[in-house]
Amino acid sequence: MKTTAIATFALLALTFGSCQEKKPTVERIIATRYTPKQPQGPIAMPTDSQTVSVEWQGNTYNVSIVRTPLDSVMVTDDNGQKYIDNRCQLTIKRQDGTEFLKRTFLKGSFLSFVKEPFHSSGILGGMCFVEVDKTRLEFSAVVAMPDAADDLFVPLKVLIDAQGGLSISPDDDMGMLDYEDVDENEEG
Repeated sequence: MKTTAIATFALLALTFGSCQEKKPTVERIIATRYTPKQPQGPIAMPTDSQTVSVEWQGNTYNVSIVRTPLDSVMVTDDNGQKYIDNRCQLTIKRQDGTEFLKRTFLKGSFLSFVKEPFHSSGILGGMCFVEVDKTRLEFSAVVAMPDAADDLFVPLKVLIDAQGGLSISPDDDMGMLDYEDVDENEEG
């Protein structure tokens, strides 16, 4: 009898529960409020170095490039974020260890080849050895907007001749990407 009463009660509860009107479910949409990214402390690229041994004019040379942040030189982007500029120290040594050339490059070394906004907001992104170009050593340098997401830069070619003479020019092989090119692409 107890079992029959429990079964009847369970059946009534099930029947009563299924006959109730179901309330419509309400979907809750949670919208997050946009908060602009607040500038943090100055951002610096890490120190980086490249050393390569090259055959040039019948001799072996060791080429070393070290990029280090210049704590005293900063640029600021449109959001107020500060970035620390860099310096690149190029050292070329002969096989016997004597110095053929030692030169420090700053963004200012390339300013006659870049235009705004790279003058005021760009940084020296880096420098690297490319190849022996006939009688000269060829290097690539980049003045770039510091926010890597922008991917905007000016590529430059640096040539060193056998007497240690230096020439700098825009690197036409890579093309030059700047704000004018970006604006033209976005409109079309």
